[in-house]
Order: sequence, then structure tokens, then C-alpha cells
Amino acid sequence: GVPPVTWPLSQRIQSFQPSATVSISNLAAQMTADGKDVINLAMGEPDFDTPEHIITAAAHAMQTGQTRYTQVGGTASLRHAICTKYARENQLHYQPSQVLVSNGAKQSIYNLTVALLEAGDEVIIPAPYWVSYSAMVTMAGATPVILQCPSEQQLKMTPEQLEAAITPATKLLMLNSPSNPNGQAYQAHDWQALGEVIRQHPQLIVMSDDIYEHIYWAKSPLTGLLNVCPDLADRCVLVNGVSKAYAMTGWRIGYAVGPENIIAAMTKVQVESSSCASSISQAAAEAALNGPQNLLQPMLMAYQQRHNYVLAQLSAIPGIDVLPSQGTFYTFPNCQQAIERLGYEDDVALVKAILTHTGVALVPGSAFGMAGHFRLSYATDLTLLKTACERLTRFFKT
Repeated sequence: GVPPVTWPLSQRIQSFQPSATVSISNLAAQMTADGKDVINLAMGEPDFDTPEHIITAAAHAMQTGQTRYTQVGGTASLRHAICTKYARENQLHYQPSQVLVSNGAKQSIYNLTVALLEAGDEVIIPAPYWVSYSAMVTMAGATPVILQCPSEQQLKMTPEQLEAAITPATKLLMLNSPSNPNGQAYQAHDWQALGEVIRQHPQLIVMSDDIYEHIYWAKSPLTGLLNVCPDLADRCVLVNGVSKAYAMTGWRIGYAVGPENIIAAMTKVQVESSSCASSISQAAAEAALNGPQNLLQPMLMAYQQRHNYVLAQLSAIPGIDVLPSQGTFYTFPNCQQAIERLGYEDDVALVKAILTHTGVALVPGSAFGMAGHFRLSYATDLTLLKTACERLTRFFKT
């Protein structure tokens, strides 16, 4: 046959390598299709169903004709609900003009990178980081500056690291607490110390991705940068959404709050890309934020119980070093010793071997900017996790 025409693609998109995550997902899908027994612990989404009152609100919206375009920034009532949420839960005060509703928190972050960044700008990202941060920065033409934050410092960035990384070209700092992939959260004293550095560099804008704020179980109350350093509000953009807390990943609603001029610029990006988020999903998100919050408690308890189980199992495996998580539904063990002991080239080779031999799908740490680790998601029921941990234990012992 005639070979297909290969059209020249943009340098921007050609610079993207398919991630290790994608190749692992493809292999897992192929094995499942071949009838193999695969336990997918690579997925980052709750296994719970969306609560009933949220579904009812969406159905009501559909039946009452709320099926048209909304304002690009989100319906007035949802933006109001978001402002109310910040006042109620975070003691932070925003106006609706400081809110942008997007198709998932991911779009909120993408809007921010397009609105702020250009060639020559530097963006500081502590590793391990959620995969898309550095990709979005690169796509916006800017340069990601990755800071390795090993487990000796709880996989968190130190103020000294931040200070040393800032140059006149630094424009943005991307933070995520509690963190995907490592489940660690910055505490009030961490924010205090980081805030002192940020204060010295008035050109630096901070993005805080708080999507996991409700999935947190440490003893100390969860705080954010602005709770400790309210004077930084004029250059801090907070990103959040309903996906993780309310088990609403497929509804695709995220939001950002921050200085009015940055939110206005992000809204312009959205005007020219996707326009508004789904009207029906917005009605559902409003019900989630305004409705009873106590139904998050059973989910949180389930995640914590699974975390405790997985942590105990992994800690018992020689060559695996694991920090307790304070939240999210991830653990990010250091497996460097096991890689060396078993003679694998790196974390990608190890994770592929684990999938091939045991059917347990994990994500290699290098996908998150930190080699020699893997991410395991325990957003799945305890019975499956038990089977998975038995298989992993057998794998590492042989």
C-alpha cells in the first residue's frame, strides 16, 4: 500500500516524549485484553461513586433547561459557592471576579501557564511533582527548573533550595500540598519559612494546587500558604476542584482563585480555547460545595485505612523505603536498593517487570521527576490491595 503522509508537526509538540506512564498504561491495557489478571494501582482517581445528592442536582439542571452556555468564568451561583467555600473552610476571602471555573483543575493550571509565561521565563517545580506541571511549562515556551527533594527532607522543598534556585528570570513557583505523587503536606512552619523567601522576590508568582486538601489525615490541621502569609495573596493563585474530594473526576470541574488581573488573563485564555465548562457539571459542583460535607468522612477513613495497610506491607519488603503519607491516595516508596539488588536498569525497567510478572501496574518515579521510586495508588478496595501487596512481596523476595 501507499505509505501514509507524515505531516510536519510543531517543534512544540515534537519535543514531547510519550511518558513512561503511557507505556505502562498501554502494556496494562494489552495484558487485560489478553485476559491476564491485572490490578491497576497506577490510576489516580477515587473508586467511590459520586454522592447521590450531586447526581440529583445534575439531573434537575438538565430537566430545568440549564443546558446552555454559561459565562466563560462559570455561573454566578457556582462562583459564589466557591467564594463561600473559601470563607468557610480556608478563612480566605475572594470576590466572584477573582474566580475562574474550568474543565478540571488541569485546565486551570494550563490557563495560568499560558497567561503568564513566555520564552526565557523560569518556573521552579519541586520534585517529585505531578507529571503535567513541567510539560505545561515547556508547552508555554518557558523553562522548568526542577528541584530534587529527597526523603531526608520528607520529599518537600526547603527554603534554602528555593532561595538558591531563584534568578531574575524566575516567574512562577508551582506547589502541590498534599502532594501527588508523594502524599506529603507542607505544615504551617514550612509555609512560614517558604513565605519568608517568597517575600524577598516580588517578581515571583506562586501557584498552589490544593486539589487533595480534603484527603488529609495528619494530626496537625491542614494549612495553606495564605493562612500563614496572608500578605502574599496579591501574587498567589490557588487551584482546586471537585474531582478528588467528591469522587467527581469525570465531571471535569476545577477552579482557580487569585488576583483579579491574573484571573482575567486566565479567563481570556479559556475564552479562546474551550470557553465555559459544562453547565450540568457546574450545577453538580455547586451542589457538592454547598451540600453536606460529612459524606467525605467515610471516604477519608477508607483511604487512611488502605494507606496504613499498604504502608505496613511495603515497609516489610527489603530494599523498599517508604515514608508515611499525610494525605492523598498515593504512596511514593524509594526502591533504589531493590532496583540494584535485583539488577534492573532503573525504576522504569523495574515497574515494567513488576507488571509483566505480577500483573500489578504502578507508575515509575521518573515520570514525576524523581528516579528510583514508584507511585502506588490505593484508591481501590482493600481486598484488591491485599492481593496486590502479596504479589509485590513475592516479586521482591524472589
